[in-house]
Amino acid sequence: MLTRFMEGFLCCLSSKSANVVVPVETSEPADGYEFVEVKPGRVLRVRHIIPDRPVLEEPTGQGGSVSCKRKITVYRNGQLFIENLGDRASAELKNCQNGDTEPNSTVEVELTDCGNSSPPVSIPESRRESVAAGKDEAAEAGGVAPAAGQADQSQQPRKRRRRPKRTVVIDCERKIMACKGTHQDVALFFIHGVGGSLDIWGSQLDFFSRLGYEVIAVDLAGHGASSAPQIAAAYTFYALAEDMRLIFKRYARKRNILIGHSYGVSFCTFLAHEYPEQIHKMVMINGGGPTALEPSLCSIFNLPTCVLHCLSPLLAWSFLKAGFARQGAKEKQLLKDNNAFNVSSFVLRAMMSGQYWPEGDEVYHAELTVPILLVHGMHDKFVPVEEDQRMAEILLMGFLKVLQDGSHMIMMECPEAVNTLLHEFFLWEPAAPPPPKKENKTRPETAKAQSDSIKATSDPSQVRPATARQTSSNGGAGEKANSKDKK
Repeated sequence: MLTRFMEGFLCCLSSKSANVVVPVETSEPADGYEFVEVKPGRVLRVRHIIPDRPVLEEPTGQGGSVSCKRKITVYRNGQLFIENLGDRASAELKNCQNGDTEPNSTVEVELTDCGNSSPPVSIPESRRESVAAGKDEAAEAGGVAPAAGQADQSQQPRKRRRRPKRTVVIDCERKIMACKGTHQDVALFFIHGVGGSLDIWGSQLDFFSRLGYEVIAVDLAGHGASSAPQIAAAYTFYALAEDMRLIFKRYARKRNILIGHSYGVSFCTFLAHEYPEQIHKMVMINGGGPTALEPSLCSIFNLPTCVLHCLSPLLAWSFLKAGFARQGAKEKQLLKDNNAFNVSSFVLRAMMSGQYWPEGDEVYHAELTVPILLVHGMHDKFVPVEEDQRMAEILLMGFLKVLQDGSHMIMMECPEAVNTLLHEFFLWEPAAPPPPKKENKTRPETAKAQSDSIKATSDPSQVRPATARQTSSNGGAGEKANSKDKK
């Protein structure tokens, strides 16, 4: 503890972080790692694995097309009303499964933020005025004064209809196909959260690269072996999001799948919004609710850097206790081997203070049309399960899967279960709609005979009714009898 205190004291005197993470000197690819300079002096470590796989052409015509139709209305009081207009998307979500015998626990629903309140109904002004004028004319014509109760009701102020503050209409068709490791146009992107590194995805990178997938994982600035600029502005959300944009544009394929954890989910959402045609699917692991990011004013991370450096053992112990369901020797070794929560106090403070993203609200997430799998660890003390449930309700195509044995670092605690869930989601595709039935041009014999009989009976010159035939025969006999009498 005395050593920590001395290092923190020196950190205050030098105004620098004691444990600065710097990249390896060489920038040549080695052992699957590359160092990409996204900006002058800003170098990120990237693990890029392109496995040897046979060239297989994907058969055309597979997959299903999902209709993404919804209307999002935001009112001035903060109420959010989502009206789903696509029946096909809702049916596909309810029938999708993750390999279990039961369907997923969440489906697309219509919701409001006002509890059990009914959706607002607006009456046009012209109609409202005509109704009021009709009542006045009726009162004048009758010449009877309204009752006391009616007068009181008419004198009450009329409630003004709520006008929407913002309305977003989504109307598109999305083609969803299975993503296999043999498809060369598929790439998997892994983005970690605060305090992590690309090493936390070790089990996932090895698993999917063995299946033939091309995988890309990156260290955020100040994390792992990426460079750590000594300026707080380098760790804002927009600065880190721009880094992820450049990395994505460098390695993106035709179909890309984003996998984010914790804070990394926000960057996945940002990329899915920026490149909706290139993002095929997305996975959110313990990402939290669909709320705009805003740094907390009353947080331990607002303390001076030297104080945070002295408290780093306490912070590491708190992260171990809250991030893992069990706190044993295995979990401690996982943190050490995967270089998790091993960042400088300056980077940690700047990362927590730079989480400002006002655009990432519920409407921003509701506009996403990409299929999204949400994975949540039941024992997570950082992100409550209610937040991921809310996220699943807001998303157009969101599937929530809760694992009972995991916590915040679930990809390290339960790698087999997480890998299985992700792989099943990558291979999932909605059922293709049945081809439309062709109408038979040849008519049935019964219909043809019936139409011919109707046509025949409709011509009075060809067929006469029986009564008319009898009348005409009787009339002819009478005329002959009369002629004989005259003779």
